[in-house]
Amino acid sequence: MNKAMKSGAVITAAIAISLAGTAGSFAADVPTPVVKKVALTPEQKAAFEAAKTQFQAAREARQAAVATAKAAIATAKANFEAAKAAATTKEARQAARAALKAAIDAAKAGVPAKPTKPVRP
Repeated sequence: MNKAMKSGAVITAAIAISLAGTAGSFAADVPTPVVKKVALTPEQKAAFEAAKTQFQAAREARQAAVATAKAAIATAKANFEAAKAAATTKEARQAARAALKAAIDAAKAGVPAKPTKPVRP
């Protein structure tokens, strides 16, 4: 009986300590201050507007390049399927696959990197 009381006291103490630790960690959390937007100077505003315009143009150019690449890849796949069907030897099929990979790599190389979004100063 005495051993059961001791183990119950140990468990109760462990729970109390763990709860006290979590309550302390919640109390330590301080809300972060809210930063209000500051009015931009005319030069900053003009620079930001120019960066936004440049970003839009770069994004549209990339989207056009991706569409062109998709069309080129679709054409290359169609050519590959036709060459694979006409191939009678293993070397001809390998050559058709190599041509497909080369066409896909060339199409992917024409796609520019994703533009980075401008950050407000």
